[in-house]
Amino acid sequence: MSNPAGAPGNAADIPGSAEDPADAALTAVEHQLSLFLRRARSVSQQLSRQVHPDMEPAAYGLLSVIRRKGPIRLTELASCIGVGKPSVSRQIAFLENLGLIAKEADPLDGRAQSIRLTAKGEDKMHQVQDARRELFRERLSEWPAEDLQALAAYMGKLNATYEPDGFPRDESA
Repeated sequence: MSNPAGAPGNAADIPGSAEDPADAALTAVEHQLSLFLRRARSVSQQLSRQVHPDMEPAAYGLLSVIRRKGPIRLTELASCIGVGKPSVSRQIAFLENLGLIAKEADPLDGRAQSIRLTAKGEDKMHQVQDARRELFRERLSEWPAEDLQALAAYMGKLNATYEPDGFPRDESA
């Protein structure tokens, strides 16, 4: 895989990395993931504000899961993002007040509720996710397709390592 601009050539390029190659590599991975996560949070903050000025990135994340999975129960939604029901409930109430989601009786269990995007929510998410995709296109336009495929494969492999911690398997993989 070619070395993208700005990425360290190897683990030894990270200041303070250990002598042991495995430790140095883990230090480099941790550094790059931390940097990426900070930048991703910033982008999510900007995108969530495009949906609504008062929206938190966590609520935007919920909308993304609901859009991808379709109608979903609150407990399953909380499991998908790895937080408790109370945290999700607060965000769901906010999204419902904005008219972006609706609750309805779950067809499999009338006592339970299923959460789905409204037409307004679908429209907003379509606009914002198109903008997100365009941002990726701009940022990664110089990368060869095989590097993008390798990155996606490695990220999928990394995400799969968290499944034993209770995170659900990504069905899109």
